[in-house]
Formats: sequence, structure tokens, C-alpha cells
Amino acid sequence: MRDSGLKNKVVSGVFWAFSERIVSQGVSFILSILLARLLMPSEYGLIALVLVFTNLANVFVTNGMGETLIQKKDADETDFSSLFYFSVVFSIALYTILFFSAPFIGAFYDNSELVSVLRVIALILPLSSIITIQQAYVSKKMMFKKMFISTIGGTIASGLIGIGMAYLGYGVWSLVAQYLVNAIVNTIVLFFIAPWRPKLLFSMEAIKKLVGFGWKLVAANFINIFYFELRSLMIGKLYTVTALAYYNRGNQFPTLLINSIDTAIGKVLFPAMAEVNHDVAHLKNVTRRSMKITAYLIFPLMIGLLSIAPSLIVVLLTQKWAAAVPFLQICCVYWLFQPMQTANWQAIKALGRSDMLVKLEIIKKIIGVSLLLISMNISVYAIALSNAVFACISMIINMMPNKKLMNYSMREQFRDLAPSLLLSLVMGGSIYTISWLALPAILILLLQIVGGAIIYVGASHLFNIDSYVYLTSMLSTKLRRRNTVTPLTQGIVIKKW
Repeated sequence: MRDSGLKNKVVSGVFWAFSERIVSQGVSFILSILLARLLMPSEYGLIALVLVFTNLANVFVTNGMGETLIQKKDADETDFSSLFYFSVVFSIALYTILFFSAPFIGAFYDNSELVSVLRVIALILPLSSIITIQQAYVSKKMMFKKMFISTIGGTIASGLIGIGMAYLGYGVWSLVAQYLVNAIVNTIVLFFIAPWRPKLLFSMEAIKKLVGFGWKLVAANFINIFYFELRSLMIGKLYTVTALAYYNRGNQFPTLLINSIDTAIGKVLFPAMAEVNHDVAHLKNVTRRSMKITAYLIFPLMIGLLSIAPSLIVVLLTQKWAAAVPFLQICCVYWLFQPMQTANWQAIKALGRSDMLVKLEIIKKIIGVSLLLISMNISVYAIALSNAVFACISMIINMMPNKKLMNYSMREQFRDLAPSLLLSLVMGGSIYTISWLALPAILILLLQIVGGAIIYVGASHLFNIDSYVYLTSMLSTKLRRRNTVTPLTQGIVIKKW
């Protein structure tokens, strides 16, 4: 009975966690499109620059602290309450630092409006300190439905307020209100529907133990986020906030698709790999299957998105965002290399070679920063292109160790990826020619989307592409409710719950 209850919790948790991600991202995307049509790129650029600083500060509030409570098996009320008070005080201290640093940041970027915007939007930090502990409790108890309700409530309420203020002409402050209202509503809703409340308990000994574990996660997350935000910092300083807005908007579309597919596959892939890490040949087969499937899904999305970029931007965001088209196309190239990085990375991690992962990350970060330094004084486009070049180099770096670790050479990996890549290139080239027709942009966009799907799926069926056969076979089997073995692990029995 106990095992059955745990299984039901896990199944329910997966459903609500996945639903939260898909629904919240979908709603956020739709609302951001509506806001982008009402606001100017310069206003979005200012918010993008301000969020770099709040995101970096927020790492110390959210990343690592909640995970320590989830990871600690015997976390009690003293642990939760102690970390709650510690996080609130620490977040207020961080907010104070940002508040008094705002004039210097504004002077550095020669933007006086940045000062007031940063001081207001940084109020997210104390709110994040509250909701982080709430979310940790909800996650530990696997109450993901409550998190779904709070997230969706905050997303919808903040989006409606942001759109209303943008329509009334509040400009950049409509975006500030959107972020703050989202955090406020999310915090309030979760506070009322989650059963946990902070008690009048505090233990410095508990704080030392929790922080002692969490600081490593915080440090790792801070390095990654700082590196990720470095290009935004450089673009905002060397060029204009408008250029930063075009760059970020171009990255938004492919990022949304990648996060929905590659992240989900990665979460499933690691446990599957870890289960067969004692059998190198078996692990290689799992890695190959994962890489083929991810590439089969992501290659056409990225190449297709690159081909329809001009009509997509004009239809969804209007002509004022047309300058974002080149950035969207370059970012599609960047994300095109993600499937190979994820599969190889997860394989190395499953083999327990964390030492190798650290070395690879150091090498990649050095190369990435070097490319940024070379390109940053050339143009914004050069900065974006350097990122695409970096993604290609990172892919190769992640591929190389697996020749030795599980006899999966780069040549073999490229051969596995070739069918999906060639098919995607043919599809992308075909639908790009549709843009030459003298038709309204929305009609061109519809023809490109429908035509691309027909060409890719039809050619996959005609040429009997391996991943297409696998996916259709798996779908058919699941629909018949006879799935007891998944081909992904090729022999691992997955018991039904």
C-alpha cells in the first residue's frame, strides 16, 4: 500500500509539474507577444538589462537554498523556519545593496531611467525569499498541483495587468508591474493554499549545515547565470538597450521550443542512463537513441524557425521588431547544436565522471569568454555569431570523451544525426522559397508552417527514417496500451504503475 501511494504521488507530481511548465510557458509567451505589440523595443531592452542584475542577485536567494531542504531527508520544522528567516534577512540585505548601487549602474550604462526601474523591480528579491521556502516544502511533499495553481494564477494576473498598463501608455513600467505582480500573486496564492507556515523557531546550527551544502549549488548556478548574462551586459554597455531588446527577442522563440523538448528529454534520459551505466555497450545504445530522437525533433524546429523568421516576426510582433530577425536566425543555429551536447553530457554524468564534466566546463567557458572578447567591439551581430560558433565548439568538446568512454566516436555520432539534418535542410530550403511569393505575410507564414510539416513528415515516411519509425511505433504501442518495454533503453523493462 505504501509503495502504491508513493507511485501515485510520483505520477500525479509528474503530471502537474509538466502541466505547470507547459501551460505557464504557453501563457507567458502569448502575453509577451501582446505586450511586444504595444511596447517599443527600447522599453524591453531596458527591462532586459535591469533583469540581468536582479537575476544574478536572485541566485543567492533561490538557487541552492530550496534544494538543500528538498535534499535533506530529515528536514524538520526548525530547518524550514530557520532558513525562511535567514533567506528573508539575506534578501533584504541584497536589495539594499542593489538600491544603493543603482545610481552607479545607471551611470555606467549612461541611463538615468535605469536607476528607478532597478530599485523597484529588485523588490522581487524579498518576495523570492518567501516563495522559495514555500516551493521547497511543496516539492518535498510532492504537492505540485498547488504549485501549478499559484504559478498559473501569477502568470495570468500579471500578464493582464501588464497589458492593461501598456495599453494605457505606461511604457516600461507596465513590464515592471508585470514582474512584481507575478511574484506577489504567486507568493500570496501559494501561502494560502500550501499548509506550511513559518514558526517562531530559529537555529544557527541548522543554518550552518544547510548553507554549508547549499553554497556549492549557489556558486555553480551563479557562474552559469553570470556567463549566460555576460553577452547582455556587453551589448547593453557597448551598444544600446534597443539592440539588446532585438537580441533577447530573437532568442526567445528558439529558447521556448528547446526548453519544452530538450529539457524534458534530458530529465528522462539521465535516470535511464544511470540504470545501465554498468553496461557500456548498452549505455551507448541509449545515448544513440536519445541523440537521434532529440535531433529528429529539434533540427526541423530550428531550421524551420530560421526559414520562417521574417514572416513570423512581422505577423506576431509587427514591423517595428523586424530588426530581431537576424538574431532569431542566428539563435536558431546556436540551439541547433543542443541535442548533441545534452546526450553526450548526460552519458558522461551517468558514468560518474564528474571530474571530466568540470574540466569540460572550464574549457568551454574559457573559449566562450575568448570569443566574446574578440567579437564584442565588432558589432552586436558579431556577438550573436560568436555564440553560435561557441555552441558548435561546445558540441565537439562534449562529443570527444565518449569515443574513449563508450566507443561512440564523433564520426559515428555525425552519421546518426545526418538523416534528420539533411531532411531538415531540404524542408527549410523549400519553405523559405514560399517567402518569395507576393502574398500577405500571415498567409505566407501559414503556408510555410503547413508545408514544412507535410514535407518533413512525408519525407520521413517515404525514406523510412529511423527516428520516425521509432516514434510512430512507440505512439501506436502506447495507444494500444501494450507497452511493457521501451525501445529507448533497448531491453530495460519499465514496469507500469
